[in-house]
Amino acid sequence: MNELLEHAIEGMCSDDPEVRVVSATEIYRSGRALADHAVYPWWSDAKLADLLDSHNPQATVGLAVTPERFQKMHEANGLPRLAEVPPDQDAKEFELHFPGGMTLDVLTTKDPAGSGAIAKFLQKFGEGIQQVEFLCKDVDRAAQLLKENFGVNAVYPATRAGADGTRVNFFLVSAPDAGKVLIELYEPAPRLD
Repeated sequence: MNELLEHAIEGMCSDDPEVRVVSATEIYRSGRALADHAVYPWWSDAKLADLLDSHNPQATVGLAVTPERFQKMHEANGLPRLAEVPPDQDAKEFELHFPGGMTLDVLTTKDPAGSGAIAKFLQKFGEGIQQVEFLCKDVDRAAQLLKENFGVNAVYPATRAGADGTRVNFFLVSAPDAGKVLIELYEPAPRLD
């Protein structure tokens, strides 16, 4: 992890809201730069671009942190609501929203020594940008288009339940000079009203 990102992660625990906004901006900018570079070719496919609302794509940067840092960030940011994560997934998370449409999804593991996705990420890479999430109208159709037109396979054989009733799947995408970037496509939970 670069020093600027490390400093930004620390800044997310600050009591000063301005420091948190500056820190969030750096984290979001870094995550979007990686993701935008990786998914740029996707916008050339009209059907896929429509599913991802390419004129105004909604992206969330997923930041994995240790359970201790998670607690500090949660408190520093006013104890936002914890997401309802499916019990089979070893994760805790909450979202933070900032001016300009920036959204961060702060993630941690329930078991740092475990084999869940966030635990493995933290064990291998330490704290950092774990994924970038894009709102999608139909994850199943997007997965099909990614496989057929770009040779990109979904991590899971079928769309699965995500936090707060969303439907999700993940795609490990090559990004020049950055190795691989984990992209999550998600459909929001159905409205009940």
